Amino acid sequence: MEFHLSLDNSHDLTAQIVHQIRDAIQAGRLPAGQRMPPTRLLAGQVGVARKTVTTAYERLIAEGWLRARVGDGTYVGDGLARPPAIEPAARILPAGVRRWMAVDTPFLEPGGGGARYGFRPGQADTTRFPHDAWARCVRAALVSERNRAPGPAEPAGEMVLRQAISRHIAFTRGVLSAPTDIMVANGAQQGIDLMARLLLGPGAVVAMEEPGYPMARALFQGMGARVVPVPVDAEGLVVDALPQDAVMVYVTPSHQSPLGVPMSLARRQALLDWATRRHAVILEDDYDSEFRYGGQALDALQTMDRHDRVVYLGTFSKTLVANLRGGYLVVPPWLMPAARKVRHLMDWYTPTLTQQALARFMSEGHLLRHIRRSHVRHAQRRTRLLSRLGGDLARWLEPLPASAGFHLAARLRVPLQADMLVSLARLADLDLATLDPFYANPPESCAGLLFGFGAIDLLDIDPALDRLGMVLSGLAPDRSG
Repeated sequence: MEFHLSLDNSHDLTAQIVHQIRDAIQAGRLPAGQRMPPTRLLAGQVGVARKTVTTAYERLIAEGWLRARVGDGTYVGDGLARPPAIEPAARILPAGVRRWMAVDTPFLEPGGGGARYGFRPGQADTTRFPHDAWARCVRAALVSERNRAPGPAEPAGEMVLRQAISRHIAFTRGVLSAPTDIMVANGAQQGIDLMARLLLGPGAVVAMEEPGYPMARALFQGMGARVVPVPVDAEGLVVDALPQDAVMVYVTPSHQSPLGVPMSLARRQALLDWATRRHAVILEDDYDSEFRYGGQALDALQTMDRHDRVVYLGTFSKTLVANLRGGYLVVPPWLMPAARKVRHLMDWYTPTLTQQALARFMSEGHLLRHIRRSHVRHAQRRTRLLSRLGGDLARWLEPLPASAGFHLAARLRVPLQADMLVSLARLADLDLATLDPFYANPPESCAGLLFGFGAIDLLDIDPALDRLGMVLSGLAPDRSG
């Protein structure tokens, strides 16, 4: 037979022959049992030394692609051709893949879109982060790492960091915990993931606020759980609307995400009583309550819990830098042994260097000083934002009351389409975030806007809101009075 090879003399000729014959066998161009050209004939056809082809044949025979028959020649091996590629439309995906493909992940793409102005929720002011102090803590942690004994670290976290976290949340939030109750995580999202793996399975019922944090909802759905949205009113989660078969309730009681309303004391007690009766677990996400601007701070659910039904979730992404991916859980003692196993199987543990550096950063007081300085800047931005929302923008927007965090929600007084509003704002060099992604069942018209003021400069707030007013006046000019 005549077999075509195309060789490049600048590269290994033997390897090229091996690869091209192997590809031809896999593609079916050289069928099983096909007799190969004699080495002398093939060498003459492609213009190489016979030794080059002989060496290539020997390699292919050793690997099983060809088989030699003494005195009869060389033949293609059996069963080596690849099956024909399946078109995507005909491919049968595993159930897990189909489930994850159907999940909506609204924050998958990084960045804010590149507009000059933007009230991007969930982002802190990284320009004021004490980088020099953090660098000193990292260098000190590097020194301590030299003396670390070999082997894996504790899945729940370094004890020195767990102690620092326990002291910090007792001082800032009144959360009482032993260091052994603390589970260090790579951000709040990993904490949610850990609890979902621990408590949920396909078909398990998890209840969460409507509207609520979309990344939690997507994670629960991806794991096959049935997510039941529970309405939120002026007192927070409506406990009477909870599904009776829920094994977990995910809530943000201190600063409801995204509306900002705190859960009333009566609702908190009702939720704790419900969880005790139903033997359910409450995952309390206290994501940004370090920043409070007035009003009486209510105790965390975990502080009120007398029956170990609450897992308290906190994060450092809002107070430090999001890319450090720092978070923690306060886990009831009865749940910690299983939580340690899950964490170990997920990714062993959080890098110990980061843990040691963060522990030192906290113990030396850098974290609290940074929070205090950030609080002043956030309060100034919040005041300016509220002034405009209650002034010239009040004809279109109604800000919702919130006394903590660094975002404000505002409902639209006029019906507008969310995609049109966002698109026109982008043309004005303004990034807008709407409330729609937070709803499991978004309303027909835009539910409102979410103003994150953690990362926007104070001097940029008025120009950004001027652009928003221009867009709104163009879409709803009849509401100018």
